[in-house]
Amino acid sequence: MKSRTIGRIALNGTGVLVFLAAVFPVFWMASTAFKPNNEIFSSTPKPLPSHPTLEHFDFVLNGRIAEGTFWGYFANSLVLAVVTVLVSGLLALMAATAVARFRFRFRTTFLVMLLVVQMVPLEALVIPLFLDLKQLQMLDSLVGLVVVYIAFAVPFAIWMLRGFVAAVPKELEEAASIDGAGPVRTFFTVLLPLVAPGLVATSIFSFITAWNEFIFAYTFLDDQQKYTLPIMLQFFFGRSSNAWGPIMAASTLLTIPVIIFFLLVQRRMVSGLTSGAVKG
Repeated sequence: MKSRTIGRIALNGTGVLVFLAAVFPVFWMASTAFKPNNEIFSSTPKPLPSHPTLEHFDFVLNGRIAEGTFWGYFANSLVLAVVTVLVSGLLALMAATAVARFRFRFRTTFLVMLLVVQMVPLEALVIPLFLDLKQLQMLDSLVGLVVVYIAFAVPFAIWMLRGFVAAVPKELEEAASIDGAGPVRTFFTVLLPLVAPGLVATSIFSFITAWNEFIFAYTFLDDQQKYTLPIMLQFFFGRSSNAWGPIMAASTLLTIPVIIFFLLVQRRMVSGLTSGAVKG
């Protein structure tokens, strides 16, 4: 009993330390966003602002940032993230259904290639993708950028959803077919609701990837009015000094949509990850 108690205390203590290490940067970011400049650059930093202010948030939300505004950059990021989640989820679900339900030539090779694609560093693909988009005349376009995001989100989503589709009994689809439902109706009314937890689990990763991505957006976009929120942050960095107040305020605002999206799908995400781990 004593060894179990010690082990439990050690495990819980480790968990608390990991939690604090992960949360502290976020706490310091949000705290700094409310500090006036004299407290930010003080030689004795304090964890909480003595005189909280909203001047940094006001500057970010209502000021002119380069050739655009915060809300313009926010709209670009939101469109990219939402389209990536919806399109990648639909494509991945159809591909996962094909892999899990049908036996075809090179099926194993296809699955292995999905793993290989995820092993390639994204930075190594910047130049090839730049040349491809240039040839397709899709540079400096949100459409071209969302195509890249979907291409990166689909392989992971297929791997996640394959286990969910395989866990759905084929008898349910056969029963729907006997009742007169066609393949399309069976797909959307029988299979889709049953694999919804898996879709939610993959959508959160797709959303975060598209929302926080910087390298490809900064490389492929030239018109500053098409920039996304992560690119907007670099306008606050200067050669001689950095506007840390606006940087922290913008970073805090950048984090809020991800938190809201996570809270909305939290229950589905947990059940989806658990189901995938057991059934996959």
